[in-house]
Amino acid sequence: MDELNYQWGHGIFKRLAANMEIVIKGQKECIRYILAGLASSGHILLEDNPGTGKTTLAKALAKSIDVDFKRIQFTPDLLPSDILGVSIFDPSQKLFKFHNGPVFTNILLADEINRASPRTQSALLESMAEGQVSIDGTILNLEKMFFVIATQNPVESSGTYPLPEAQMDRFAMQLKLGYVAREQEVAILSEQQEKHPIHTLSPCVTLKEILDLRFMVNQVFIAKELKLYMVDIVNKTREQIGISLGASPRATIALMKTAQALAVFDNQSFITSDHIQEIAVSVIAHRLVLDPQSSFSGVTPKSVVEDILRSIPVPV
Repeated sequence: MDELNYQWGHGIFKRLAANMEIVIKGQKECIRYILAGLASSGHILLEDNPGTGKTTLAKALAKSIDVDFKRIQFTPDLLPSDILGVSIFDPSQKLFKFHNGPVFTNILLADEINRASPRTQSALLESMAEGQVSIDGTILNLEKMFFVIATQNPVESSGTYPLPEAQMDRFAMQLKLGYVAREQEVAILSEQQEKHPIHTLSPCVTLKEILDLRFMVNQVFIAKELKLYMVDIVNKTREQIGISLGASPRATIALMKTAQALAVFDNQSFITSDHIQEIAVSVIAHRLVLDPQSSFSGVTPKSVVEDILRSIPVPV
């Protein structure tokens, strides 16, 4: 692809970011990473305290793209059929008809995903990994663009079920919003004094443009040295003392694809080591499982990845 096309992709990113920033204040970095996940076909897990804007951020993205959007509010009594769909007997035709569940959409918001039972959480595994679901012995393909944004609150433990490692590995990135600065919170108050600005959002990008953007992201050039660099980073998590479960090859793929998306965001036709280092913690840390001794010592998955980045020589 020529330089003009990458300029087009950069413009799509900027248009989406500007539209979302009408509603989401002080979260430029998080918006950048979510859009990178969208463009690289990776799913996102948003984990932060209640009221920080996780659900609003997901809805702002959905409203910015002219696609189908569904939301599932996860609760302890939610069943897999509430997500995937169910076959209902039609007496007039004397046969079962399948009724699609909310998973058959373009953008799916899985709100408070850790409130559902492991059985229900696992209903999303196949759809997130392979873009399909198996129901009544039949494989049904999901939409060509299928993107999951899941949220969870880390401070509540009552009535929650921690996501299993297999499900955490399906998320390309885990992001945290955090609290905004004082001036930005004042701006939020002013904008929401009469009505929520999200109601004024309208689509600024089409489904075709997103699919074209995904194709463009896959064409971004990656030098062999940088491929080796990414493999070394992820491989080091499997050798690190204090880690009982390192990152999988799926993490390496997610790191590569997200870095490609960031390159297009920056109007570049190739990735750099800066793109890899920028996104490595968000892509890798949530996949690591520390042994008990490391956890009690105050070691965190984030600090482990940061130490690895400092220890591996950067290609030049």
